[in-house]
Amino acid sequence: MTRPDGRDAGTLRPVAYELGYQEWAAGSILFSMGKTRVLCAASVSDDTPRWLRGTGKGWVTAEYSMLPAATTERSGREVTRGRPGGRTQEIQRLIGRALRSVTDLRTMGERMVTIDCDVLQADAGTRTASITGGYVALALALRGAGAEAALRDSVAAVSVGLVESEPRLDLCYEEDAGAEVDCNIVMTGDGRLVEVQGTAEGAPFDRAQLDALLDLAAAGIADLTEIQRTALASSS
Repeated sequence: MTRPDGRDAGTLRPVAYELGYQEWAAGSILFSMGKTRVLCAASVSDDTPRWLRGTGKGWVTAEYSMLPAATTERSGREVTRGRPGGRTQEIQRLIGRALRSVTDLRTMGERMVTIDCDVLQADAGTRTASITGGYVALALALRGAGAEAALRDSVAAVSVGLVESEPRLDLCYEEDAGAEVDCNIVMTGDGRLVEVQGTAEGAPFDRAQLDALLDLAAAGIADLTEIQRTALASSS
């Protein structure tokens, strides 16, 4: 079946990145997957959360936002509403969980790394792009702090779904909006699962279909992992 952008079912959208996009960040990357563009920037602080003070452990957290003109219709800035919306909070927690899953918090010492993920342009997959780019920003920040050994593995994420009953990798907005099943998969560089978010938008899906989607995601994340390694090697 023909996809809106002409890709095969198991092909990622074109990936591009620019390291050091923000000069004053401890680590930053402008990360693009197709038309989705996310700026991920890491900041390092010695001010750990209160419940971790004196434990010798650090913390990794994330904040996520979308620029008003990131989508076809302007969305209001959440700061004007006084607090992040439910979707934003869900995505922030997902990014933080994903990055902490590969970080040894004791090895990183009593410091906190905050990853700011700002969506400049959205064409679906903003949370998965934030995780994939956010890992690179985190790795750069820990390298600069002399704590790169705290990273036990890499982590990346990608969307998969059933569109017209066909399993497809890395959905664009047109596919995401019409998908019968929509999933976001987070995995480590060695292929272990961190999180599986899957929803049937209509009829339920079976185990065989889920396995097919997981296989697609694993292949896509292997490609993203190699891109992360290449990016980090180029900055060393």
